[in-house]
Amino acid sequence: MSTTQPLVLAAELAAAWSDIQAFHQDLPDLASPEALIGESSSACGTRLDFERLLHEAAHGLAAAREIRDTSRAGRYHNRRFLLLASELGLAHPVEPHASSGFSQVTMLGETRERYTETIERLDRALGAHQLAVAGDGANRPFRGPAARHGSSGGGVRVKAVCGCGRNVRVVPSVLAQASIVCGACQQPFRIA
Repeated sequence: MSTTQPLVLAAELAAAWSDIQAFHQDLPDLASPEALIGESSSACGTRLDFERLLHEAAHGLAAAREIRDTSRAGRYHNRRFLLLASELGLAHPVEPHASSGFSQVTMLGETRERYTETIERLDRALGAHQLAVAGDGANRPFRGPAARHGSSGGGVRVKAVCGCGRNVRVVPSVLAQASIVCGACQQPFRIA
């Protein structure tokens, strides 16, 4: 896999996030686009795309506004999350899922139209990244059945801290794949 490919995808994720910020000024900066490239939580979905980025933006708005939008260790998405998701142009199921609440949001048509160029740009970067990751399949490590079934493998997220004291929760195997660099101080996150 090309070592520049994750950097290109991270840059496109950051640019797409900036496009969302243009419509939602109180959305904080994306601290680590690289963290989105790694493993995903099953509550927020495993597929990385613009719809997933909007989902994460709803969590970003919740953090900025000091709103508790999830419970059960971040798995259950409550009605406060639902309001933020709606604000970002995401539709939601009428009834909550028993274990993940209102996490399964989908992009509205008008939202897709608003971000058409952003979505196309991100889709190209994601496609190139997938090709680079897939390669010929000969050198990929075996990751077990959890990876084949679209989960994060039940990995426990740990606190990682950068030089300026910001922190993220991450599965250690994500940090083993590549460094996650803080957008504020440009220092890598390290497990505390």
